[in-house]
Amino acid sequence: MIGIKFFSPIAKPNPDAPMSSSPVPFSFEAPEKRAYWSRPQADLLAELQTSPGGLTGEEAEARLKSVGANVFREEGRWSGFRIFLSQFESPLVLILVAAAAISIAVGEWKEATIITIVILASSLLSFYQEYSASLAVQKLKERIAFKVKVWRDGQMRQLAASALVPGDVIEVAAGDLIPADSVVIEATDLHVSQSALTGETYPVEKRAGEIPAETTLANRTNVLFTGSSVRSGIGRAVVVETGSATEYGTIAGHLRLEPPETDFARGIRRFGYLMTRITLIMVVVIFAGNLLLNRPLIDSLLFALAIAVGLTPELLPAIVSVTLSNGARRMADGGVIVRRLASIENLGSMNLLCTDKTGTLTEGVVRLERAEGPLGTPRADLMRLAALNARLQNGMANPLDDAIAAAATAQGIDTAAVRKVAEIPYDFLRKRLSVIVEASDATSHLLIAKGALANILDICATVQDGDEVQTLDAESRAAIESRFAAWGDEGYRVLGLAVRHFETPAERYDRDSEQDLTFAGFLLFSDPPKPGIIETLSALAKRGVGVKVITGDNRFVAAHLARSVGLKADHILTGEELARTSDEALAALAGHTDLFVEIDPNQKQRIIAALRKRGNVVGYLGDGINDAPALHEADIGISVEGAADVAQQAADMVLVDKNLDVLLDGIDNGRRTFANTLKYISTTTSANFGNMISMSVASFILPFQPLLAKQILLNNFLSDIPSLAIASDNVDEDAVIRPQSWNIAYVQRFMVVFGLISTVFDMLTFGFLILVARETAAIFQTAWFIESVITELAIVLVIRTSKPFWKSRPGRWLVLSTVAVMVLALAVPYLPGADWFGFVPLPPQVLAGLGVITLLYLLVSEIAKHWFFAHEHDRFLPNRRSRAERPVRTVRHRQ
Repeated sequence: MIGIKFFSPIAKPNPDAPMSSSPVPFSFEAPEKRAYWSRPQADLLAELQTSPGGLTGEEAEARLKSVGANVFREEGRWSGFRIFLSQFESPLVLILVAAAAISIAVGEWKEATIITIVILASSLLSFYQEYSASLAVQKLKERIAFKVKVWRDGQMRQLAASALVPGDVIEVAAGDLIPADSVVIEATDLHVSQSALTGETYPVEKRAGEIPAETTLANRTNVLFTGSSVRSGIGRAVVVETGSATEYGTIAGHLRLEPPETDFARGIRRFGYLMTRITLIMVVVIFAGNLLLNRPLIDSLLFALAIAVGLTPELLPAIVSVTLSNGARRMADGGVIVRRLASIENLGSMNLLCTDKTGTLTEGVVRLERAEGPLGTPRADLMRLAALNARLQNGMANPLDDAIAAAATAQGIDTAAVRKVAEIPYDFLRKRLSVIVEASDATSHLLIAKGALANILDICATVQDGDEVQTLDAESRAAIESRFAAWGDEGYRVLGLAVRHFETPAERYDRDSEQDLTFAGFLLFSDPPKPGIIETLSALAKRGVGVKVITGDNRFVAAHLARSVGLKADHILTGEELARTSDEALAALAGHTDLFVEIDPNQKQRIIAALRKRGNVVGYLGDGINDAPALHEADIGISVEGAADVAQQAADMVLVDKNLDVLLDGIDNGRRTFANTLKYISTTTSANFGNMISMSVASFILPFQPLLAKQILLNNFLSDIPSLAIASDNVDEDAVIRPQSWNIAYVQRFMVVFGLISTVFDMLTFGFLILVARETAAIFQTAWFIESVITELAIVLVIRTSKPFWKSRPGRWLVLSTVAVMVLALAVPYLPGADWFGFVPLPPQVLAGLGVITLLYLLVSEIAKHWFFAHEHDRFLPNRRSRAERPVRTVRHRQ
């Protein structure tokens, strides 16, 4: 055997070589003006003012300022200002601004000043919460930002993809996303999937060289396009275009890049439509009614608009944003980093989790237990063949090859002197990988193939048992498959190994070279169940989350593992059977299938789609190159930190550790987040709905307005302060124990029932103030203002839980803010400036009467709450959404 040193196919740039210098400002013609793929490499590097050693940090920084960040859409430095301006996008707020302007025009400066102060105070409160939330979420996202290996200052560095500029030199390997349009400088077995851009089904090989200028995009074999992903091999390339100037960016500029609307977001939108309709009706009726009663035009308009603002939960966007961001921070503390806030709702709604078994159900530490001959006779060189295949392949790093290499090292097997001639990279259709090495006689080549047993046997013509080579006939194949099944039943994962000698070396080796091989033996791996996994799966089941295993492993191994961890394995569907099944039939079968085994990567997406068609909210946990389509298809895509770029960037959430215990905590946090959001909507709308109905009725029967417009606005502002604390409120266990989904019908029923109770006690308050207290307009308005604020705050502590309120401990900030605002409301009539709002001190008997009415209101609400939740038990936060309610999900465009 001729020994040569084992070398990296891509040489490291010489750090002593001169790097680029930019004596003139950097400029490079756009691709439509210059077919850069047709340029000789030296000319292209010169035009980009760079070198194979990359740019200096100073040059890169200057170019970044010139061409901008490598993103499709920049948030910009004024994102905080945009959030502030968004507080004024509500039509009701704009109408109030117009009302303030009208008040100024007619000389009502006091009214205009109060309206303006309340609007600004409410907007600043909402802005502060949303902006703080956005900063917190941005810091979390930076932990899992898309990173890339780039040469800077003669050294390899890992930087955020957004920092890339034209002229940067990057290195890519299997599993990496391509961060920018780049021209290949060097490549070894580099195969790239660019279906997102060209629609091609199979990966295409990329290599250095020049191609004609007129070459179509799909055939530019020397260009790596943004958004594509490396399936196998390694390469180095120089960045030519970034951000919106890339081919993908040009297309994306004409598309909406927003992900599909979640069920929760859609519910919020529909709820907004409902409240808008109710608000418009009430504004028109109240305004017209007051005019018919010959009340002043401006006062009637301001009163009607104030009613509208009081009815609308205008802090809802801030509450949703703060609640979701708080949830994201809690989840990050538990090891779940949220990439898309809206996905938290889907996590809380999830009732099915699909996952592979390795590292999730198992320890994820694969060990090579032993190598076995084909028919029971030991083969001495089997471990060496396996070590050559594992150590010399340049494709995807994987735990099986790591286990082989570790075992070979432990046995003292040295492969450093063997020269690799070529490689036929692994792909998910062939399910095998071949390495061609120079044989010991230095005149012939040896092909060593390793992969799934069935796929290896398909390319074998003979089998070697000891020193005897015999035809691989039906009998010997059956014997091999019998041994394979027996080991699978014991829980071993088994790969096949085969070889082929080329007496006359071929000029080129490809997939056609994988034929007429000799089956050499088996490799047996173990990966035991993860400690505590049975308890974790049981906890998921108690929360209404079922687990389905989707794996490329054979049925025997998968069934053995499933039974050992407490999962069912009665109904198994193989990839071969799935390929013969229509989408309609699969939708019927998927829900009853326990294990999906021997699955091709492209079939994972079909399985997820079939499960979703049956009304399930499906989560998918994956970390491999081939998991991206399924992650896109799932309602909630989950990956892990350190996963392949293509998987991590496709996911909605990223686990710090591939551990279902971490995900379990994430599910609980997601459900708490959803529960608090729904809590705000339900309590606020019911209280506002009752108060506004009462105020509308009172405006027609009283000789004066029950509350002045400025008093309504102040009432609304004060009651909003504790509402923000709902985002961090405690949540009852029964709201966490089952999947949750948005249900607008439930919100409507809640609003009507408790809103009408509020209205009844408002009428009782009116009767007390008119018939018993016989008070003036100022005292009436002051008394009802205090009663309205206190009852709206106190009722939150009652109806925030389905339990008796004294058995459910509210959050600390909710209690503190509620008490503080109650005290402030009682003190307002006695503070300086009270006369600006038309308040006067109240007699003691009026305060006492209000106290009795408030206690009765809370008591009746507590009794009504038990009746309401008892009748809502079957409908309250339903576990599943019907197909009619669920949004249609399309493939998401993401960077």
